[in-house]
Amino acid sequence: MNTILIVEDEPDILELLEYTLQKEYEVIGCLDTSRVVDILDQEEIDLILMDRNLPNVEGSVFIQELRTKGYTQNVIYLTAKDADENILEGFARGADDYITKPFNIDILKARVRSVINRTKNTLDVRKVRDIMYTAEQKKFMIEGSVVSLTHLEHDLLLYFIKNVDILLSREVLLENVWEDSLDVKSKTVNVAIKRLKEKIDPLGTKEYIKSVRGEGYIFGKGTLSC
Repeated sequence: MNTILIVEDEPDILELLEYTLQKEYEVIGCLDTSRVVDILDQEEIDLILMDRNLPNVEGSVFIQELRTKGYTQNVIYLTAKDADENILEGFARGADDYITKPFNIDILKARVRSVINRTKNTLDVRKVRDIMYTAEQKKFMIEGSVVSLTHLEHDLLLYFIKNVDILLSREVLLENVWEDSLDVKSKTVNVAIKRLKEKIDPLGTKEYIKSVRGEGYIFGKGTLSC
């Protein structure tokens, strides 16, 4: 199920949007931007529904800053700023669509659905915590820097990212990552993960991949809410 992050400082509108959209999507609602970056780092967000008139920052300026940091989530501005120059400014600042208040809830749902659907088959970008993966280029980036991985390490990290917060046994990893799993011993998994961890977390402070004694490994992202 797709996940939508709503940033709206009017509680009544936020409640309406959450109630309406949660019938089709996972929804996270926020009254300001204070937790947005943390949520984007820890949740797989498909769309941000962003107000522009926020208490501490102008919404489109905030999105523009996110874009410069490599966040690529779809964005729809939902705002009372309805002048032509406001709308043009919104698209210049990273909008995929622009909806003005007051709005028709059915039209909003249709436009949300349209933005999500038309990007499903475009560039596949996955972002978990501060690790970003671009499928087209088959590259991993951490904090904006490309991480050099072997073919095996690439497949191993991608499998972890596709199975976030799921405990994976060595047998499961062997079966799904190693091409010749029958000829590979389970301790090979330990060595490969050790080398992968040294590349993606050289200081050992981020603990992306945790070992569960006697069970296997888990790539954790945690959960957040506002």
